[in-house]
Amino acid sequence: MQTIIYWGYSLAWQILRLLPEKVAYGLGDRFADFLYKKNGKQIQRLRSNYGRIKPELNLSELEELTKMGMRSYLRYWCDTFRFPFWSRERIISTTVVENEHFLRDPVRDGRGVIVALPHAGNWDHAGAYFCATGIPLTTVAEHLRPEKLFNKFLAYREAIGMEVLDLNSRAVAVLAQRLRQGKLVALVADRDLTKSGVQVEFAGFPAKVPAGPALLSIQTGAPLITAFVKYELAGIRIIFEGEVEVPTTGSTGEKTSAMSQVVADRFAKQIAKSPSDWHMLQRIWIDGDYVERDLT
Repeated sequence: MQTIIYWGYSLAWQILRLLPEKVAYGLGDRFADFLYKKNGKQIQRLRSNYGRIKPELNLSELEELTKMGMRSYLRYWCDTFRFPFWSRERIISTTVVENEHFLRDPVRDGRGVIVALPHAGNWDHAGAYFCATGIPLTTVAEHLRPEKLFNKFLAYREAIGMEVLDLNSRAVAVLAQRLRQGKLVALVADRDLTKSGVQVEFAGFPAKVPAGPALLSIQTGAPLITAFVKYELAGIRIIFEGEVEVPTTGSTGEKTSAMSQVVADRFAKQIAKSPSDWHMLQRIWIDGDYVERDLT
C-alpha cells in the first residue's frame, strides 16, 4: 500500500506540473468534487469541523462550504506539484502581506520570531515568500510513510529554502537554538501531533494544540506572533497579528496554556472569516464526532 501511495503522489507530481495551468487546476476542482460526492471519512470530518467553526450555517450552506473547502484543498495540492517551477518573481508578486513588520522587525533586531499558523491557504507559498525576500525559516514536519514520500516532501521544502526538522524529541532544542541565533521559526499549530499538547477552547469546544510555540517563546524570549494564510484569485494573502504576551505570573505550564489559548482564539477568528481555506480533514476537537449525511 505504501508503494502505491508513493507512486500515486509521484505520478501526480509529474503530470500536473506539465499540464497547462488552467487544465491542471480544472482537474483539481473535478477531483475535489469527486471526493466530496464520495463522502468518505475525511469529507465527513471536514464538514464536522466547518460546522463547529460556522454553527450559523444551514445544511445547504454547510454542504457548499464543504465542497468549496475541498476545492481549496486540491488547489493547495496543485500548487504543491507545480510550485517548484515558479520563479522568484512569481512567488513574490502573488503574495500580499498584512502587518509584515510583526515578523521582520524582531528578525532585524536579532531577537528571532516564532510564527504560529493553522493549516490554511498555502503555507509553503508563504514560507517561500520569506525565503525569497531574505528571511529563511526553520520548521518541523510530521514523519510520513512511506519513507521515500517523506524524503520527497523534505527535498521539496528544502529547495524552497526552508530548514525542515523531523518531528521528534530533538526538534525543540534545535528550534530554540535557531531562535537564539535570531532566526525565523514557523510552526503549524492548530492540531496536536505529539499527544502532549495543551488543552484550549477552540471556537468554544475543547481541543488540544501544540505547546511548542508558546513554550519556545517562554524559554528563548523570542516573540510569538500568529499568521493566517488565505487564498486569493491570483495567489495568497498572509495576515499577521502581533506578539502574544508572556504572562508575568504563573508556572511555565500556566503561561503556556494562557498563550496557547490566545493563539487558538486568533485562529478561530480568522478561520471563521475564510473557512473554505482551512484544510482540516482530521479530528482536532476532543469530543468531536463525524457529521454523517444521507446521500440517497
